[in-house]
Amino acid sequence: MKNDLPDVAALEALLREQRQAYLRAPYPSWETRATHLKTLRAMLLDNSDALAEAMNADFGNRAKQEVLLAEFLLVKGEIDGALRHGKRWMKAQRRSTNRWLLPARVKVVPQPLGVVGIIAPWNYPVLLAAGPLISALAAGNRAIIKMSELTPRTSALFEQLVAQTFQRDHVAVVNGDAAFAAAFSAQPFDHLLFTGSTQVGRHVMRAAADNLTPVTLELGGKSPVIVGPHARFDYAVDSLVTGKTLNAGQTCVAPDYVLVPRGSEAAFVARARVQMAKLYPDFARNRDYTSIISARHFERLQRLADEASAGGAQLHELTDTPGDVASRRFPLIAVTNAPDQSALMQEEIFGPLLPIVPYDTLDDAIAYINARPRPLSLYLYDDDAATIERVTHETIAGGMAVNETLMHLACESLPFGGVGASGMGAYHGYEGFVTFSKMKPVLQQGRLNARALVAPPYGRRFNALIKLMMRF
Repeated sequence: MKNDLPDVAALEALLREQRQAYLRAPYPSWETRATHLKTLRAMLLDNSDALAEAMNADFGNRAKQEVLLAEFLLVKGEIDGALRHGKRWMKAQRRSTNRWLLPARVKVVPQPLGVVGIIAPWNYPVLLAAGPLISALAAGNRAIIKMSELTPRTSALFEQLVAQTFQRDHVAVVNGDAAFAAAFSAQPFDHLLFTGSTQVGRHVMRAAADNLTPVTLELGGKSPVIVGPHARFDYAVDSLVTGKTLNAGQTCVAPDYVLVPRGSEAAFVARARVQMAKLYPDFARNRDYTSIISARHFERLQRLADEASAGGAQLHELTDTPGDVASRRFPLIAVTNAPDQSALMQEEIFGPLLPIVPYDTLDDAIAYINARPRPLSLYLYDDDAATIERVTHETIAGGMAVNETLMHLACESLPFGGVGASGMGAYHGYEGFVTFSKMKPVLQQGRLNARALVAPPYGRRFNALIKLMMRF
């Protein structure tokens, strides 16, 4: 789809078609849902090579191995988890009844919401389209997915595969530009999930508000790292460089800046250079390193580095090969002494630039993080239990990993979502099922009950009874 009136009209018609189909079958059985999940898994795994090739073409270079690891393995794990647990998630949950409502029985009944809208980004197009879809299907919904225009080959192939696999009134993919995405977010979905930047997330939320559409916003922000005083330093640096360079840093949960004990900055840079050589030998010809998605994004990263350098920052190139505009290969660069007010330290980087910020005490590191918008992820490298406890409880982030980066996202039993400027709501696993369900509270009163005792007209009997009730 392209952005013109007929395509928006077609989107509106598609939404009506899916909603009518939902009303004909509003509560699919677990067997039906499981069949849908298995069908999706087969479609993705059978076409993983073709989708990886499309992604490689869209990026300019993205290794098939990285795609399989970072997208398809996670999607398969999410589906397998839903198949293991989904039948239990569907069951009504018994709740306790307070004494004054007896003999009533109460429960919470999960119900499908209806039609879910999903807006997927370009950086992990399969994972971030299929991941929310898994939760939506497990919860019994229908879905329309808007793919990114920055990955046109992947988006077109995904649309084709979904059309071949699912009925259009069940799951459909639409494609179009940013203006069409704005029209998409303004549709009266029963729930809308958006993954992307905080700036665009604000527009999505405004558009959804006109229909009072509930939203889940998976945004970004500057995810910090603390290399603690008791960290295994070399391990921490190696792990951070590995996480930061996955997809060339074009990851919403990528480490954005690193807080290190003052005086260890040079050691960090030296070790990071060793790790880069180990991960990506012969960098100029290495095919494992992903290209930046577009010339515009490459120029943005170069501008961030140049502005910081002009403000007094030192740029430490961690390979012997400079960036290449033609191939959009941007090597990892560590940055020290970046001015706090530089764009590098204010904006989400979303690429292979890594500011290093020294701290004197753990109190200072925690205060530095808490003085900034709440991040999507927070990483701590330290083996001291008291330090881990402090950072866990004294900071707020969408998610946290200790002695690791990124991998909390790969755990399908953990909810994934932001907080504050990094997003709202969560999905994955049971939390994804709940996000795309109406957890309906139901009270069923018994035939013989005391409801009449607290009904008007109010008199001595009521006054005595309410006095008794208030005592307990």
